Amino acid sequence: MPNMSLTKVPMPQQEPDVRNKNFEEVATGYTAEMAIEEATRCLNCKHKPCVTGCPVNVPIPDFIEHVAAGEFEKAYEVITSENALPAICGRVCPQENQCEGKCVRGIKGEAVSIGRLERFVADYHMANGLKKNPDIEKNGIKVAVVGSGPAGITCAGELAKKGYDVTIFEALHKAGGVLSYGIPEFRLPKSLVAKELENVTDLGVDLETNVVVGRSITVDDLFEKGYQAVFLGTGAGLPNFLRIPGENLLGVYSANEFLTRVNLMKGYKKGEVPTPVKVGKKVAVVGAGNVAMDAARTAKRLGAEEVYIIY
Repeated sequence: MPNMSLTKVPMPQQEPDVRNKNFEEVATGYTAEMAIEEATRCLNCKHKPCVTGCPVNVPIPDFIEHVAAGEFEKAYEVITSENALPAICGRVCPQENQCEGKCVRGIKGEAVSIGRLERFVADYHMANGLKKNPDIEKNGIKVAVVGSGPAGITCAGELAKKGYDVTIFEALHKAGGVLSYGIPEFRLPKSLVAKELENVTDLGVDLETNVVVGRSITVDDLFEKGYQAVFLGTGAGLPNFLRIPGENLLGVYSANEFLTRVNLMKGYKKGEVPTPVKVGKKVAVVGAGNVAMDAARTAKRLGAEEVYIIY
């Protein structure tokens, strides 16, 4: 019998007055018992609307059915048949607007917590699963992937499994794209990003950092070097400015620069690293999307007494 509770199993997390002073992950994750309890809320609908809401069409009811039975490794296999980055997607995908937004349980109560279950399965596999490197038959075709963010990582991994010789070119000194420089540690631990990158390089993908395609090397150069295809996964790293007086003053940052200084240049290690991040007692954040909220929460953790969202 399905669990007809109208509410999700609560996610364990740090208390607000504790987490606002550290950069450790806010949500600490389901236990196996919690995951099984939440999985039993799934009705295994005939038309599977949650799958249509998933951008990569993960067979969601199938993996949840395995979780409900305590078959966590089988659940992982189902998820990764369509999604190469479950630990990341389980944390930062906007499930409320995608898979969970289509969930039938959400009509008269809360949707099944698909994201939390995906995160649990991925974390369980990282802690307990056996690493399986697929038997890959090389086809001798070279492909270049520009950018090591989520699109580039996924593309490289899928092509490598099909036998292509793939090289990822990353402009920064550290791979991961927005996963590394944009999303704060308290929302997405960088150790997870490193593990997902390791999974891709274990497939034989080469990774070259500090390569600015378009400057240090061109796309034409890549073709001349024997690459037969180039995937451009350069992301949305450039900020938009308001074009108003004063936005170039000291202490005014784009969210992109602010989060990069804190995440990639370790600005959160106040007093330990020479990375200038100016945070006053009062901080104003213009905008109210995910990036703005990340900036606001980061400013609070860096010691701001008051943070205002202007939207």
